[in-house]
Amino acid sequence: MGSQLDAFLALYSRETRENVLCLRNLVLETFPPAVEQIDPKSGVIAYGYGKRDYTGGVFVITPFMKHVNLIFSKGAQLPDPLNLLAGTGKQARHIKIKSEAETQNPALRQLLKEALKLDYTE
Repeated sequence: MGSQLDAFLALYSRETRENVLCLRNLVLETFPPAVEQIDPKSGVIAYGYGKRDYTGGVFVITPFMKHVNLIFSKGAQLPDPLNLLAGTGKQARHIKIKSEAETQNPALRQLLKEALKLDYTE
């Protein structure tokens, strides 16, 4: 890990750190060209196509003390037959991750792939 990521995650429990790292690996594996932005002030790790204030943002990992949210910036547009996504915003939806096993769910990987099919040039 990079020192910025280490410092950011140092504030959280071991379990939360592990869940963040599992999600991070999954996002980067599914989305190799992703630009990763760690924003300690906002408490997020964002993944997108550019570095300009989250323009082209696709995914955001938000750690909390007892869980981690994986936010899909256009989650409202995604097919979600298993109802994994939560939230009521006009665009974004999230999945609350409480264990490493939840990061291994094939439906989560499929949602990541479906999200990457959407247009993020707006």
